[in-house]
Amino acid sequence: MKKTLAAVLVTLLVILSYAAGRRHTARLATTSPGARHVLYWVDPMHPNYKSDHPGTAPDCGMPLEPVYADDPSNALQLARAAHLPPGSVVLNGATQELLGIQLATVQSSGPPRAIRVLGHVVPEDTRVYRVNSGMEGFIRETYNDSVGVRVNKDQKLATYYGPDVLAVESGFLAATERVPGANGKDGNRTMPFPGTVSKQGSSSIQGYSDRLRHLGMSEVQINEMAQAGRIPESIDVVAPVDGFILARNITPGQHFDRYTEFYRIADLSRVWVVADVFDSDVQSFRPGAIAHIILSDQRKTLSARITDVLPQVDPASRALKLRLEADNPGFALRPDMVVDVELPAPASAGLSVPVDAVIDSGGEQRVYVESSGGVFEPRTVQTGWHSGDRVEIVHGLAEGERVVASGTFLVDSESRLKSIAQTQPKQLPHEKAPTRSSTDRGKKFDTQPEHYSAMNASGQRP
Repeated sequence: MKKTLAAVLVTLLVILSYAAGRRHTARLATTSPGARHVLYWVDPMHPNYKSDHPGTAPDCGMPLEPVYADDPSNALQLARAAHLPPGSVVLNGATQELLGIQLATVQSSGPPRAIRVLGHVVPEDTRVYRVNSGMEGFIRETYNDSVGVRVNKDQKLATYYGPDVLAVESGFLAATERVPGANGKDGNRTMPFPGTVSKQGSSSIQGYSDRLRHLGMSEVQINEMAQAGRIPESIDVVAPVDGFILARNITPGQHFDRYTEFYRIADLSRVWVVADVFDSDVQSFRPGAIAHIILSDQRKTLSARITDVLPQVDPASRALKLRLEADNPGFALRPDMVVDVELPAPASAGLSVPVDAVIDSGGEQRVYVESSGGVFEPRTVQTGWHSGDRVEIVHGLAEGERVVASGTFLVDSESRLKSIAQTQPKQLPHEKAPTRSSTDRGKKFDTQPEHYSAMNASGQRP
């Protein structure tokens, strides 16, 4: 019994000593020279939250800030915060810097828009060459002429024989023999068509040369035959231009008919890109405008120039064909390749803000506008087009207003927490929630009128 009494006395002495120490400390803080009287502590993010002792805010973990009795600025700020619209957030400059809050001004100039469509690469038809025969014959040899091979101008691709060419070759050689200097034997003139010949000789050589070209002989071989003065054993098939072989229709030993197509060769240094666009968008694309060809797999972007709207219409999608010309450095664009095309479109007038400034909750879009220094209020807006990192604001903002553009999610979270706190009854941390007495524990609390919560003797509601 004595031990229990002693323990109780010791406990009471400890409690009394602690209380006396706190009271003495508070008296020293208020009576010492230069000391400032603290009214209470507040949450810097939610000034409506008050505490009678220092600590950390329960919602965001930030240290509570003291409110002094002799500080008119804090009193003014608290008075202003008490009259803010619901959901407003107060952030001083230091807090904005700490949270990475950045502001942006609402602009009235809309950024250029771009419409992305699919396009496919086709060779420019004026740069596609067909190598044909002008007589019957058979193929002797072919040389590195597979489809897709890159060839140079006058490169030999194949040789063939044709009986119809012998008489024309003999006539050509006879004509050049009758013209002094035509074959390089007399004088210094080595060209097959000398400038000072009779009209009859000139016309004879020109006629035979045209007939040889018609039969399929190249200009290079005609000149070689005139220089050598003898009939060649075969006719050479050469590439008419630097390019790529798109089609090959002959093999060694093959007999062919007149006008058979041997090869199809394309110069791909410049190509066409044909894009599908709808009639409603065609008027936005002016000839001469610059578009961009995007090669995602190669991480390249090439420029192209809009040239024309083709008369063809896709029977399935009813889309029109827009043709663009593009230089092809490095031959990155190949025939039948599918590419992304970004077409320029006129900019839409209207206000715009950075995309990160808009919070889209699904049901609504909102931004946080700086109503005064350090005070941000939520505002519902209606958005329009999106282009790059900008979004159009159709309704809700005015030009020149400043909105939160970075750290918007943090401000939105604090605004929501504050809105929830404002709807709940204010309670200081030292206040205890009401408890139910032992006599009330068995009672049933009901919000309905009393006669609906009581039961009559028969077990039915009256």
